[in-house]
Amino acid sequence: MHTETSQPPLPEHELVATRSTVVYTNRWLTVREDKTLRHDGTEGIYGLVEKPDFALVIPYADGGFHLVEQYRYPVKGRYWEFPQGSWEDKPDADPIALARGELAEETGLTAATIKPLGHLFEAYGYCNQGFHILLATELTAGETNLDETEAGLISRWFSEEEVWQLIAQGRFKDAASIAALALFQRHRTERGEQR
Repeated sequence: MHTETSQPPLPEHELVATRSTVVYTNRWLTVREDKTLRHDGTEGIYGLVEKPDFALVIPYADGGFHLVEQYRYPVKGRYWEFPQGSWEDKPDADPIALARGELAEETGLTAATIKPLGHLFEAYGYCNQGFHILLATELTAGETNLDETEAGLISRWFSEEEVWQLIAQGRFKDAASIAALALFQRHRTERGEQR
């Protein structure tokens, strides 16, 4: 039998910044160091990265997914993932418009239907960036429009079983994409669809 214990209510913000210093900034991100104060009076510092939210698109057709693969410099490797991105010049862009733009840019696909599945945070231990997960269906092929930062990006359709194999083989390691698969599975379960 589970017994709940009474806890005193926590302050609205358990940790507040008393001073904030921008350490570095460029067109994609800002790095800040905050001097912090806990509700119990303990002082500290917190380094964090500020980045705009991005859209992650799940292009689903014929029992599988269109994925992209590109070189990811921080981890020195190429991995498969769902199309995703943000617009630095429009950080508050509508997620559906952003999803349509990223899908067309990276895969050449357009979607007749785009359905929001949820919003998650990428790595909230050090970054405020979140991402919108959108399911794209009724897809039509077209031409890609890659920018210079996406040189070498390729796109390919995989069956659902192949995607799980890519994950098992360590060739699909993007945490946001794997989290998106979980929301896709939940969406399908809610609709009563079988795998």
